Amino acid sequence: MNTHHFRYVLDANVLMTAHHHYYAPDLCPGFWQCLSHYFHSSQLLVIDRVRDEILSPPELLRWVEQDLGGPFLSTTTQPVINAYGQMMEWVRENNQFMPAALSEFARVADGWLAAYSKVNGAVVVTNEVFDPNVRRRVPLPNLCEQFHVRYINTYEMLRELGTRFAWQ
Repeated sequence: MNTHHFRYVLDANVLMTAHHHYYAPDLCPGFWQCLSHYFHSSQLLVIDRVRDEILSPPELLRWVEQDLGGPFLSTTTQPVINAYGQMMEWVRENNQFMPAALSEFARVADGWLAAYSKVNGAVVVTNEVFDPNVRRRVPLPNLCEQFHVRYINTYEMLRELGTRFAWQ
C-alpha cells in the first residue's frame, strides 16, 4: 500500500494518452478505478485548466465530469497567479524558445499546472519528457526543472502509490 503522502497533479496528456492507448477503459478498468479512488482521497488532483483541455474523446470527458466530478482545483489564487507570471516571464525571456512556443505556452495548461504544483508542494504527473534542446515548444518538465517542481510519469506515480493491477 502507499507509504508516501504526496499529492499528484495530473497533466491532461496522462488521461488522454491512457484512454487512447495503454489503459483503454475496456482493457484496463482498474486503472480508471484507481484514479477515481486516489482522486476522491485527495491524492490525485486535477486543476481547472487541465479539465478544460480534456475535450476528446467524449467518453473521457464524461468520465472526468461524472466519476471525478470535481472539485477541480482553481488556478485563480494570487500565489498561483504570481508563480505563473514568473514562469511566463522566464519563457518570454528565454531565447531558446521560438515565438510560437511562447504563444502555445500562453494557451495551454502546462504553466498553470507547474505553478499550482509549486505553490502547493504537489508533484506534476506528465507523459512529457525533459528536452534541453527543444525550441518549438516549452516542455512541462523543462519548466518544472527550472522552477524546482518535482515531476514524474504515470508509471512512477502508480509505483509510488503502490498500485497493482491483477489479471482476470
